[in-house]
Amino acid sequence: MVQFNNTMEVFKLLEKTNCRECNKPTCLAFAAAVFQGRAHLNECPHIDEKIISKYGNGQNTFEPKISQDYQKKIDLLKGNLAGIDLPTKAEKLGGHFTNNKLTIKILGKDFSVDSQGNISTDIHVNSWITPPVYNYIINSSGLPLTGEWVSFRELQKAMDWHTFFNHQCVKTLKEVADTYTNFFEDIIKLFNGKQVENHYDSDISLIIYPLPRLPILICYNKPEDELESDLNLFFDSTADKNCNAEDIYTIGTGLAQMFKKLALTHG
Repeated sequence: MVQFNNTMEVFKLLEKTNCRECNKPTCLAFAAAVFQGRAHLNECPHIDEKIISKYGNGQNTFEPKISQDYQKKIDLLKGNLAGIDLPTKAEKLGGHFTNNKLTIKILGKDFSVDSQGNISTDIHVNSWITPPVYNYIINSSGLPLTGEWVSFRELQKAMDWHTFFNHQCVKTLKEVADTYTNFFEDIIKLFNGKQVENHYDSDISLIIYPLPRLPILICYNKPEDELESDLNLFFDSTADKNCNAEDIYTIGTGLAQMFKKLALTHG
């Protein structure tokens, strides 16, 4: 039976009408539930019988598959990393090479990787950050930042991930900002967020650096009178050259979930 590798693979099979006949609020929510093994593909009344036949009931065995796929991805990336000239890459990636390790700043903290892919850092390493870091070292063009800010959907090859990015990253960050406004700003500053001026007129306007060549500008406007709150994320125009769209999506959603957990725990 064919297995899904990510939520998008399920989402592409749906009509995207958000009819709610599957008892989920959106087609995206249904796709995520199928991928995570919490729903069956045939619970959507609009799925073609040929697709049902191909995928069966379409329910993933989520945890074991995710764990296996993640380890395979890490092993593959480590193998690719072994062929990289880290000393030469260091300056290009905005880092430095000492003691046989490439060290870069991740959210203001030192993060070191050797040629075998072994990681050393004083901070907790979330699983979502490791693949993008490896990919950054292996594939980044290391282009200097332009200071020209663009939205996620304007990045090359980002359109396939745009809906997911808005739903799982922007929407989550906005919920945190709406509920824990003061703490939301504190969280950003906790991860070395820097105030910016003369970019966008917003109540909160801070830049964080998940990777040296991948700054994210977070702009949030509080609700005022009859106007709803508003949150937008912007990236340097070189972002899609220094990091691929899927990794930017992974970083964005990982940050959003981390901010949410911190807010729930300490906010």
